[in-house]
Amino acid sequence: MVPVRCLAITILLLISLGALAAQENPSAGLALTPPMGWNSWNKFGCNVSEDMIRSMADAMVKSGMKDAGYQYVNIDDCWQVSRDAKGNVVADPQRFPHGMKAVGDYIHSLGLKFGVYSDAGSKTCAGRPGGLGHEYQDALRYAAWGVDYLKYDWCNTSTQDAKASYANIRAALDASGRPIVLSICEWGKASPWLWGKEVGGNLWRTTDDISDRWSGHPKWPDGSCCANSVLSILDQQVGIQSYAGPGHWNDPDMLEVGNGGMTGTEYRAHFSLWAMLAAPLIAGNDLRNMTPEIHDILTNKEVVAVDQDPLGREGERVAKNGDLEVWAKQMQDGSRAVILLNRGESQQNITVNWRDLGYPEHLSAVVRDLWEHKDLGKFTGSFSAAVVPHGVVMTSIKP
Repeated sequence: MVPVRCLAITILLLISLGALAAQENPSAGLALTPPMGWNSWNKFGCNVSEDMIRSMADAMVKSGMKDAGYQYVNIDDCWQVSRDAKGNVVADPQRFPHGMKAVGDYIHSLGLKFGVYSDAGSKTCAGRPGGLGHEYQDALRYAAWGVDYLKYDWCNTSTQDAKASYANIRAALDASGRPIVLSICEWGKASPWLWGKEVGGNLWRTTDDISDRWSGHPKWPDGSCCANSVLSILDQQVGIQSYAGPGHWNDPDMLEVGNGGMTGTEYRAHFSLWAMLAAPLIAGNDLRNMTPEIHDILTNKEVVAVDQDPLGREGERVAKNGDLEVWAKQMQDGSRAVILLNRGESQQNITVNWRDLGYPEHLSAVVRDLWEHKDLGKFTGSFSAAVVPHGVVMTSIKP
């Protein structure tokens, strides 16, 4: 029999080792639900500044987005201009005259979190200093600034191995001692869903960049080919849903809701589908002058709750008939979130059958419309609704 004193010492030792392990891995427990926030790129591109970022943080609070769950204020490319004589990355002194720490401090003062952007290659996509060869140095800098989120791009990477490069920046971030969410922006080229969790990524892009379009593969404004639309990205998520879960998410790219290229119906569908995919909800519009319609889309708490469900299941397509599709997501309480999607050009009735949800056909379930915020009644075996072109009906189906 083990003496009581020895047993107590053993227990204390195990507790101490557990605490030490937690200290050595500050990223443990990050992004247990998909990150929610805002990023500068989709609307502003390189036109970023200290004043704009501060005003966007203010708007996140005043608009009610913070109350709806949005946390991160993320500065994308073009905040950096050079490296100093010691190799430290330098923020643009004209656009960020008080420095990046001051910006982070302001964001934190509002109860929000601070994100920045860099690149695994020698230069960023906009030609600014990349992180290659400076990973540990940059991570210490980010930690000193109070950074909570790093989006790490994949431009100018030459012959680098993606998995090794992202493992390196995660090790550097952890060595800084600060918990920092790592967003792997590798565009899905090397199937990051296969290794992203292993290297400590919290989310990984599954496709090339999104554009503010509903369908097709439009050209970029400079004439180059080709961008992704909402539907082309959606199709690329089929079959990879099992790789997502708490702390590690498939990322179909940031939201275009409110940027002007789609109709209100299409933006509602875009937001609904991203919530169904348990995608990071990173807004990309100008939060300072949203229309009431766009505001109500981004802050619909019932739809956000589908995205943020703690079970962490990514939804999947469970039925398809031409342009008519059914998507479903298992929720922690045993219910299903269900989207009836009409990709076509005329209004159509769409039916979800209980068997496609893993429910027995004799089951009676309450159906609730998450956009109309009302219960539609009890149904057995199936539910049908008329769906407008390019639109969705999004429901909760609960036995």
